[in-house]
Amino acid sequence: MKFNKNSKGYVEYLRNIQKEKKKVLLYQILILIGFIFCWEILANFKIINVFLFSKPSQIYRLFVTYLLSGELGINVAISVYETVLGLIIGTVFGIIIAIGLWWSKKLSKILDPFLVVLNALPKTALAPIIIVWIGAGVKGIIFTSISISIVVTILSAYNYFISVDEDKVKMLQTFGATKWQIFWKLILPANTINLINLTKINIGMSWVGVIVAEFLVSRYGIGYMIVYGSQVFKLDLVMMGVFVLAICAWIMYEIVNLLEKYYSKKRY
Repeated sequence: MKFNKNSKGYVEYLRNIQKEKKKVLLYQILILIGFIFCWEILANFKIINVFLFSKPSQIYRLFVTYLLSGELGINVAISVYETVLGLIIGTVFGIIIAIGLWWSKKLSKILDPFLVVLNALPKTALAPIIIVWIGAGVKGIIFTSISISIVVTILSAYNYFISVDEDKVKMLQTFGATKWQIFWKLILPANTINLINLTKINIGMSWVGVIVAEFLVSRYGIGYMIVYGSQVFKLDLVMMGVFVLAICAWIMYEIVNLLEKYYSKKRY
C-alpha cells in the first residue's frame, strides 16, 4: 500500500504539529517576557538589590553602549572563534578516536580504564595546568575547550558504535563486507543523529572550557567581561555577559539543530 502524503488525514496531522509548535514557542516567549518584566518591577520597587542583581533596563543600556563602541563585537567574536574551533577539533578528533576503538577491540580494552579516569577528572580544575603547559594565549584557551569535550565525545561515540544491532553486523560479514564497509554502510548511518546530538552537548562543554580559560588568562572575550565585571562590582556588566553568552550558545545550538532537521528530511 502506497503512502499518500497529500491525503487529508496526513495534511491535518502536519497542520496540528505546526499549531503545537507555535503554541510551545508562544509559551516560551511569554515566560521570558514575564521573567524580564517581574525582574524589572522587583528592582524598581527595591524588593531585590539592584547593586547585586542589576535590572533589565540597565543591562540593555549597557549592551547598547558596548555594542556601539564595538567592544562587545570584538569580545563576542573572539569567544565564538575559540569555542567553534574547540568544538570542531574536540568533536572530530573524538569521533576519529572512537572509530579507532570500535575498529580494534584490543585497543578499546587497553584504553578503557584511562578514558574512564580522564572522564572522571574535573577538567575545569585542571585548566590552570593546561594553560601553563600550552600557553596563556588563544591556543591555551582552545586546548582547554578541547580537553573538556573530547573524552566525553570518545566514550559516547564509541558506545553508539558498539550499540548497533549485532545481527546486522554479522549479516554484512556473511556477505563478505569489510570492516570499513560495515562502518560506512551500517554503523555511521545508524548513528548520524546521535553524533549530531553529541555535537549539541559539546557546544555547552566547549563554552565552559572557553569561559573558564578566559576567566584565568584572557584580556578579551565574554569570559573576560564577566570576570572583570565581578572584580569591579559592576554586576550589570556581569549579567550582560551572561545573557550574551546564552544567546551565542543558543544560536550555535540552533545551527546544529537546523543541520539535524535537514539531514532528517533528506533521509526520510
